[in-house]
Amino acid sequence: MMAKASLPIEGGCQCGALRYEIAAPPLMIYACHCTNCQKQTGSAFVLSATVPEAAFSFTAGKPAKTEWVSDAGNKRYGHYCRDCGSRIANGQDPSIGILSLRAGTFDDTSWVRPAGHIWVKSAQSWIKFADDDLLSNEQPTDYAPYVARFKSFDLFAN
Repeated sequence: MMAKASLPIEGGCQCGALRYEIAAPPLMIYACHCTNCQKQTGSAFVLSATVPEAAFSFTAGKPAKTEWVSDAGNKRYGHYCRDCGSRIANGQDPSIGILSLRAGTFDDTSWVRPAGHIWVKSAQSWIKFADDDLLSNEQPTDYAPYVARFKSFDLFAN
């Protein structure tokens, strides 16, 4: 049985200078295999937790901001620590009311589990997906199956 999370969920950067909390559970967690995420993380994919922008707040430190255009063509921005460079959250301009948090920045990651994988057409060839994984070759046009699957995991104690 997986661990369960309690609200608020707290997290921060690698050096501890930038801290945040979220007051609502993530809508979903997914693994993104796009080339932007691979470059940002220096890894094969990133685990992103989507949260309502209104439920997110920085509690210590002031983030730096970077901007780019996503593989899907959207204008995106990222908040990161000025001191250690850890990426914390990404958003879209104009805002869609949702932020993508780097799930690895949560203080407790024991409960983190992705509902599915996106941009799998860019996935590294050695990545193996489970038969029941939700997969999207690009940016999904409908995240409802990801949200529903994540909710079915029943990961929150409160």
